[in-house]
Amino acid sequence: MATPAAHGTPDAPLLLVRGETTLEADPEIARLGITVTARGRDRRTTLDDLTRRNAQVLDLVRSYGDAVAEVSTGAVSVAPELAPHGRGERVRGHHGHVHVTAALTDFTALGDLATRLAGLDLTRVDGPWWELRPDSPVHREARRQAVRDAVRRATEYAEALGTSVAALIELADLGGEATGGRPQGTLERRALRRAASPEDAAPEPLDLEPERMRVRAEVRAQFTMVPPHL
Repeated sequence: MATPAAHGTPDAPLLLVRGETTLEADPEIARLGITVTARGRDRRTTLDDLTRRNAQVLDLVRSYGDAVAEVSTGAVSVAPELAPHGRGERVRGHHGHVHVTAALTDFTALGDLATRLAGLDLTRVDGPWWELRPDSPVHREARRQAVRDAVRRATEYAEALGTSVAALIELADLGGEATGGRPQGTLERRALRRAASPEDAAPEPLDLEPERMRVRAEVRAQFTMVPPHL
C-alpha cells in the first residue's frame, strides 16, 4: 500500500495535531554554587590561603558522603591588583577565586551543609538551584502523556467530522523543558554570605524547602482519516 502524500488526499485526508502536557514534580537534585576568595599582599600568600580554603570546602562537602552526588571545580583565577595611582605597573596585592559546585540528592543535609559552608572564611554560597535528573521518569511520563494528548485530539477532530482516525503518518518530538514552580525569570536564588569569627556560636541549619518543578513536553503528530461523508 502506497504511503499517502504529505498533504493528504480525498481518499486519505491528513489530520495534523499537537499534543502537550505539563506535569508537576518534586526536584531530585539541589545544586549549590560555592565561591572561595583569598586576598594578600604577595602572590604566594594568596595562593596558600586559596589552596587551604578550597581544601576546607572540598573536605566539608565530601564529609556528607552519599548525600552529595557530585562535586566539581569550575573557574579558578589568581590576579594582581594594581595600585590605582602612580606610574608603572606597581602591584599592591593579589586576589584569587575558586568556584565549586556541589549537587545533593539528599535534601535533609542541604540546609546544614549550606550553613556550614557559609560559615567558612571568605566563602560565599549561592543557591540552591533545583533540578530533575536527565533520565528522570518524570520526563518519560510527560512525553507519554503528550503523545496520548495528540491521539485524543486527533480522535476528537475525526469524530467531529463523523469519521475516525485511520493511521499514524508521523510523530515529531517538539522538545520540552523543566523549570521551577515559578517563572524562570523570577526563580528565587538564595545567597548566603557570612564572615565567620571564632567567637560565633554554630548557627542553626537553614530550612531550605524544595521548589516544585514543572515538566513540559510537546509533540506534533500526523494521522490519516477514514474519508468523511460531508
